[in-house]
Amino acid sequence: MKRLAVLVLAFALSGCGSLVPDGRAPARPPTQAPRPVAVSGEQRQCLADLGARGANVSPVADRYYGAGCSTLSTVNLSAVHGDVGEFRLTNLGPVSCPLAETTAAWARFGVDRAARQVLGSPLARIETFGSYSCRDVAGSGRRSAHATANAIDVSAFVLADGRRISVLDDWSGGDVARQRFLRLVHLSACKRFGTVLGPDYNAAHRDHFHVESGRQGGFCR
Repeated sequence: MKRLAVLVLAFALSGCGSLVPDGRAPARPPTQAPRPVAVSGEQRQCLADLGARGANVSPVADRYYGAGCSTLSTVNLSAVHGDVGEFRLTNLGPVSCPLAETTAAWARFGVDRAARQVLGSPLARIETFGSYSCRDVAGSGRRSAHATANAIDVSAFVLADGRRISVLDDWSGGDVARQRFLRLVHLSACKRFGTVLGPDYNAAHRDHFHVESGRQGGFCR
């Protein structure tokens, strides 16, 4: 019986030793590295062009959502470099790379310069209602450009001095300088994007500018 007890104790000790050798915790299995995002040649060139302009941008993995909705060859655009500094874009989400290029150019040459010229302060931030949304054009059965991340809804502009100019409050209700700034920004967008819709289009756009990819100087309202 004594011999049996010794054998059981030895077996238990050897088992503990196999679980925690030399008193150390067992090694964790290696974690799998995240898979890199696949980038097409066209998107790679677009990313390089944006990077050369000082934009903070990164690729996004392709996703299909069904029912005509997807985010393919999209990027995250979080900041743009202007003439004298950097300004951010908030709540944007994935956008097609060509739309990101147009937006970056508009933000720098259309919005920031208008802010400094009309309001006397550089741009600090562009606020948006987002980009991708799986939905139809209001009142139709046709998919919106938002359903493929080819449109952005821009709601407000924040200046370096803290002033916030919003489409909802200042398109009609702001002072003369704020109204002039918003109309210059809208006009500049019309020269760059394929479609631009604002408060003068309908009540659904009373609080934002809808800017959309496409041939420059398309439908503007």
